[in-house]
Amino acid sequence: MYGADSRTSIPRQVVGGLQQPLPPLTAPDMPTRPLRIPKHAAVPERVGRRLYAIDGIRLLAALMVAVHHFAGTNRVNQPDNAIWDRPVSDIMPTVFRFAAYGWIGVEIFFVISGFVICMSCWGRTPRQFFVSRVIRLYPAYWFAIAFTTAVLVAVPGVWDRLRLREILLNLTMLQAGSGVTNVDGVYWTLWSELRFYLLFLLVVATGLTYRKVVVFCCVWGAAAMLAPVADFHLLELVANPDGAWYFIAGLALYLMHRFGQDLLLWGILGMAWLMGQLELGHRIDEVEHVSGWRGSVVIFTVFLLVMVAIALGATDRVRWKWLVTAGALTYPLYLTHYVAGTTLINRLRDTMDARLLVVVVIAGFMVLSWVVHRFVERPVAGLMKRGLDTSFARLRNAG
Repeated sequence: MYGADSRTSIPRQVVGGLQQPLPPLTAPDMPTRPLRIPKHAAVPERVGRRLYAIDGIRLLAALMVAVHHFAGTNRVNQPDNAIWDRPVSDIMPTVFRFAAYGWIGVEIFFVISGFVICMSCWGRTPRQFFVSRVIRLYPAYWFAIAFTTAVLVAVPGVWDRLRLREILLNLTMLQAGSGVTNVDGVYWTLWSELRFYLLFLLVVATGLTYRKVVVFCCVWGAAAMLAPVADFHLLELVANPDGAWYFIAGLALYLMHRFGQDLLLWGILGMAWLMGQLELGHRIDEVEHVSGWRGSVVIFTVFLLVMVAIALGATDRVRWKWLVTAGALTYPLYLTHYVAGTTLINRLRDTMDARLLVVVVIAGFMVLSWVVHRFVERPVAGLMKRGLDTSFARLRNAG
């Protein structure tokens, strides 16, 4: 992602914290002279630098999802719906046409997650990976559950409130595995994320290398491809065919960023695009019902091309500090905006222009997200990290 190093011409991997050359590219029946490697194949100077452009894309994806939920879903376009009281396409038709495609922000999240998780786990132990995921996911999530429940208690009539036992189970983030409804419908993506983390933890436990991640992508992709026709529920649960190829695309993009591009990585990314466009169509047919397949594929393709540009260094000069804050707002914004935001729209829809109302509500939730990040995520994550580090130290020394 950062400029190519003209002094190196051999791709490298990290072993024990040191840059090591990858094995030479040779074929079994050809001379042993290594194949020619492009100059950009080794990019060790990029490793460890913050990717500001990705922070910006994450916020853009979160805003796409929020606008979609407020002004682009099939639900808000129904007559007498509980949010706007009439089809949103009648209220603001132009906004609706664009907002109808905002759901693709979720698929963008999944690709970015594959990229960022691979990047943040390189050289880490399974314990460090586990701790980093727990302190990243849970503080804002717990706040979101409490906040959303409070809004539903204070302003009833738009969404049904769960029973207390179900709200408490939601605190585990494992409610989907127990067949319990989410406090907020957007939490469904967390179940896909958790399954990805558990699978990738197996690779982290063996020590991340270029070869292991490539093999993981291929094996997981094969499992995800076979799961829908295997009639084996456990395989489908683990392989996560609805989301697997987006995460795999992110992993391949990070390998391009770290080691440089090659035909194998382009093949994995191409397969992820082909499988991904099919999943986009399935989601349109089965869930969204408001957008077209062609437009969705165009948006997804443009996003992947932007990610390729980031991975290969085209955005190296983008180092705007405010993007770090923008990226920090993404997770709290995603968790809190849907149920609470549509409830607010229900109460305020007759007080101002609908387009202005959407902007005001989103701006309010961005302010709330900064508050959550500053006064919930950061302090609680610090406390949890110290506690978990102490617990794992005790566990390690117990024997």
